[in-house]
Amino acid sequence: MTTTRKPSTGRPAPEPPLVPTPRPEAPRDCPLCPRLVAYRRDNAAAHPDWFNAPVPSFGTENARLLIVGLAPGVQGANRTGRPFTGDFAGDLLYSTLLDFGFAKGTYAARADDGLELVDAMITNAVRCVPPQNKPTPAEAKTCLGFLTARMTALPRLKAVLALGRIAHDAALSARGLRRSSAAFGHGAAHDIGGGLRLFDSYHCSRYNTNTRRLTEEMFRSVFADVRKFLD
Repeated sequence: MTTTRKPSTGRPAPEPPLVPTPRPEAPRDCPLCPRLVAYRRDNAAAHPDWFNAPVPSFGTENARLLIVGLAPGVQGANRTGRPFTGDFAGDLLYSTLLDFGFAKGTYAARADDGLELVDAMITNAVRCVPPQNKPTPAEAKTCLGFLTARMTALPRLKAVLALGRIAHDAALSARGLRRSSAAFGHGAAHDIGGGLRLFDSYHCSRYNTNTRRLTEEMFRSVFADVRKFLD
C-alpha cells in the first residue's frame, strides 16, 4: 500500500494555545471582566486611597473551613482590601467567627486591626466589586477558576459555608456539580464529594437582617452546625 505524504511547508506545526494555570488569587490588575474593570477604575478615580482591586482571600492555608461570600462591598472590602471588612456584613460575620473559635483578636473593621482567623478562610465567588452589588452570571462564571483553585489549594478543607445562593452555586460549580444536585436553603448541608460538606446560609447583609430574613440566631445556628461537623 502506498502512503501519500503532504508536502512540508518547512515551518513547524503551530503549538496549542497556552492555558493559564489556575491560581487561588486574582492579580491586582485582573482584566477578565470589562464591566468590573471599568467600575474599579471609576472607584479609583473617585477614591484613590481605597483598595479598588480584586480582594484576596483572608485566612490560614491550613483552614478546614472556607467561607464563600458573594463579592466585595463597594465601601467594605473594596475600600479596605479584606473580605467582609468595613461594612455591616463584616460586623455580624466576624463577631460570630470570634464566638465560635474561628477567629482571635479584635475586629475593628480595618485590614490592619490584627484580627486572625483560626482554621478558617474567607473568600468571595466574585473577587471584584460589582455595580449595585450584583455580578452578572458571566462575571461569576469568569471568576470561578479562582474559587476552584482556592478550594484545591486548601489541603485540610472539610467544610464550605456559602453565604447566599450565588456563593452556593459557585461552590457546586467549583466541584464540577450541577446546581440541581443540591438545592440552596438556609441551614441546609450537602455532601459535595471528596469528603467536603457544603453548608448554606442566607447572606449576612444589612438588608437580610433588617428584613428579618436572617436573624443573628439563625446565623449562629449554621455556625453551630459547622462547628459540630468539624469537631
